Amino acid sequence: MSFTVAIVGRPNVGKSTFFNRMLEQRKAIVDDLSGVTRDRQYGVAEWTGKSFNVIDTGGFVAKSEDVFEREIRKQVLIALEETDVVVFMVDVATGITDLDEAMTNILRKTSKPVFLVVNKVDNHDRLLEASEFYSLGFEHIYFLSSISGTGVGEVLDDIVKLIKDDEAPAEDGQLPKFAIIGQPNVGKSSLLNALVGQERTIVSDIAGTTRDTIHTHYKLFNKEFILIDTAGIRRKAKVNEDLEFYSVIRAVKAMDEADVCMLVIDAKQGVSAQDLNIFAMAVKKGKGIVVLVNKWDLMEKETNTARDYEANLKKRFAPFSDLPILFISATEKTRIFKAIELALEVYENRKQHIPTSKLNDIMLKAVEAYHAPVVRGNSVKIKYVTQLPVVVPSFAFFSNYPDDIKTPYRNYLENQMRINFKFTGVPIRIFFRKK
Repeated sequence: MSFTVAIVGRPNVGKSTFFNRMLEQRKAIVDDLSGVTRDRQYGVAEWTGKSFNVIDTGGFVAKSEDVFEREIRKQVLIALEETDVVVFMVDVATGITDLDEAMTNILRKTSKPVFLVVNKVDNHDRLLEASEFYSLGFEHIYFLSSISGTGVGEVLDDIVKLIKDDEAPAEDGQLPKFAIIGQPNVGKSSLLNALVGQERTIVSDIAGTTRDTIHTHYKLFNKEFILIDTAGIRRKAKVNEDLEFYSVIRAVKAMDEADVCMLVIDAKQGVSAQDLNIFAMAVKKGKGIVVLVNKWDLMEKETNTARDYEANLKKRFAPFSDLPILFISATEKTRIFKAIELALEVYENRKQHIPTSKLNDIMLKAVEAYHAPVVRGNSVKIKYVTQLPVVVPSFAFFSNYPDDIKTPYRNYLENQMRINFKFTGVPIRIFFRKK
């Protein structure tokens, strides 16, 4: 399920700080100056075992109040159309402003849940001052401090209550879904057209031609699946058009819908920071991944060009380097059907369930070969392992001291899983539990 939360509000109320707090990382630039976030930030947040997309819509620096209100109105209307929950942030230090009231008038008309979040409530006096925001008339109102994190948990608790539990394994009769993702103008639409054999999407050299996601039912050569062509996920600084904002939300949501993401990279441009962001988002969502290096026909090649290029790619994508990488040309139709075979292979890898007896037989030998480090004089022992009944391959290792097992040993166990079982292109999740 694709569940998206948008944070809206006028500039300098603390949206980016709240966004960083939700993602537990410093992704958005934070400053006391109004309008530092001129673009939109996207990420995946997790709370009590549930994940959801978060969009920090940012503020605008305007020359006049009229222009500012018009821009904010556009932004909020798009957020209302494409998201499941709107977090409307205000600032107790300045009280209710005209812009807050203008946005309130828009938000009152929606049927979607609106959480009014009063920020910078960091002492008792400010808590008393914050009571004036009840006059805005919203049902869900929260008082918090984004900087210290006080009160953020209550908002997250109520957001995840709205997310339905549908982490059940896919039904056997359901068709695999492959999303073609990547930056604009890397050849995603050309790849779709080459695979299907007909012009389903507009193809041009202008970046961002595909504005929406396009679903295509593929049934050729005894293979059947759904292909999803997404609008290019542009670098944040370039997302300056409302239509672009709409497209990016749809592309991020298309990832949620897919089983396998086919990440298309321009061979000439190589891997950019944005490619790594797209890759990291797909990994965090637990999607299968196939990396397609497009426009390979335009590259000047020597004896080991492909080998060296692949080694460099895996280095950039580390620590998750167990990836199928294929060099293709969408225009020349070189190896494009091999790409489909790889995607189907990754789909099967992601879907597999390993019998508990086999899992224990192999993994407990790996544990015996290299024990977890001793912690505070305690010998850490792993006695049992089982696969959890969820879509993303997840494994629970039962131990006497689960909280004392550190990341290096977790990485060792994951590597052993990959050596002994076929999980190429699939993120693995490992949990340690008390026996």
